[in-house]
Amino acid sequence: VQLQASGGGLVQAGDSLRVSCAASEGTFGRSALGWFRQAPGKEREFVAATRRSRGDTFYSGSVKGRFTISTDVAKNTMYLQMNSLKPEDTAVYYCAVGPSTLIVSSLYIPKSWHTWGQGTLVTVSS
Repeated sequence: VQLQASGGGLVQAGDSLRVSCAASEGTFGRSALGWFRQAPGKEREFVAATRRSRGDTFYSGSVKGRFTISTDVAKNTMYLQMNSLKPEDTAVYYCAVGPSTLIVSSLYIPKSWHTWGQGTLVTVSS
């Protein structure tokens, strides 16, 4: 599967934005699906994930209650709905696909994920 992320842009603090990640040359199946982000000068960090094989979702503490991960199976696309955006949410957002057997403790580790999109830049102005 190949991933194509889109939907990033420049927004103001408090605004909402939805980024998308479309899969091609394959389907998500029962894979784990996730979003990470990387701000300038910082390491890539976990944002959200869902394990399709178990139907559960996980969020980082900094986005819980503001961001929502979802999937449209018919379109083979995953989304990250971001509400109440803050300047500290500014980063390149990456989508990722991982094995269906991914355990919870591994969700937060980038190297646990085997396929990555190219990233989409989200900039939140104050």
